[in-house]
Amino acid sequence: MSIRVIVENCTGCGSCEAVCPFGAIEIVDNVAQIKDNCNLCGACQDACEFEAIVIERPVEENAEEDDSSGVWVFAEQFNGKIKDVVYELLNKGRELADSVNTELCAVCLGHNVEGVEQLGEHGADRIYYFDDPSLAQFQDDIYTQCMVDLIRERKPKMLITGATALGRAFIPRVAAIIETGLTADCTGLDIDPETGFLLQTRPTFGGNIMATIVCRTRRPQMSTVRPHVFKKGMPQAGREAEIIKINLNGQPSDSRVKLLEFIEDVTERIKVEDADIIVSGGRGLGKPESFKVVEELAEVMGAAVGASRAVVDEGWIPYSHQVGQTGKTVCPKLYVACGISGAVQHLAGMQTSDTIIAINEDPNAPIFDVATYGIVGDLFEIVPLLTAKIKESRS
Repeated sequence: MSIRVIVENCTGCGSCEAVCPFGAIEIVDNVAQIKDNCNLCGACQDACEFEAIVIERPVEENAEEDDSSGVWVFAEQFNGKIKDVVYELLNKGRELADSVNTELCAVCLGHNVEGVEQLGEHGADRIYYFDDPSLAQFQDDIYTQCMVDLIRERKPKMLITGATALGRAFIPRVAAIIETGLTADCTGLDIDPETGFLLQTRPTFGGNIMATIVCRTRRPQMSTVRPHVFKKGMPQAGREAEIIKINLNGQPSDSRVKLLEFIEDVTERIKVEDADIIVSGGRGLGKPESFKVVEELAEVMGAAVGASRAVVDEGWIPYSHQVGQTGKTVCPKLYVACGISGAVQHLAGMQTSDTIIAINEDPNAPIFDVATYGIVGDLFEIVPLLTAKIKESRS
């Protein structure tokens, strides 16, 4: 790809310079000059009213022989139990598979995993189940090789995975080995009705722009999706899937990493990603000691404690509590935001909550734009009153 300026068309108006997110354009003698740090994002081309900026892209042809079929969902498990994000992806995967008239498959790697057959009740037509002691705990090298071998043998059309710590660890390696594209942290998946390609939508430029990405020539089309982006579907009792058990027979069994011990994070009384109610604190708390008022409200409500990135970066509370684009995406029944202004990165991680209550002194805070109920006032007066009222009603 390359970019050039048509000097005859350029008026030096500066509209391209203003929109460039990288400061890669400079107006010199009333003509736009492109610097070396340009990454060809196209923002300047869209902003130019005079068609003076041209980005030349190589023609990307569709794959001549696409013999791939099937939408695959990676059925992640931990300690022998299927994770909730899998059921969310199966619900979306069923929709995608029906759109292109293909089957929905689940791929599970583990040992003595509970409820593998229930994946059929959640929409899977076929389940590839690797059952081996070496797969009981995640090992990057072995998981990667198993998935690569299966993809090369069965040739799926699409593969979607939860954007969890595990999914983010080994799925990029799979994509690199089989030389296909991977769109990470998707917030939307759809099918192009004309081409049948997977439309993969994700935030970019700090969440200020939503980009839709298409993988035209390589298969499978691969995406990781944040937990709670899609809704979990209702299981269909009695629906069965074909289960294909795959034994490793000792291969591959070698790994450059050996798991010595797994230490669980015990700082969370209730995990935010699994909670029905979350009470979150932000910079408006003023100091780390003030988180006590948030924790007290969370305790009486039986809620998880969340936080904005600002207070996590300050070290007031561990990262495991962070809600937002660079933290955890949540979709509880009730989200209470205390002293959180509502930066776009935070909103991206919680705005799909069923009910949002915002407490902030600033009536113009962005959090009120997404809040179901807004309370303008001092959180150090309001939150203790809420806590006391809940305690009183429960007693």
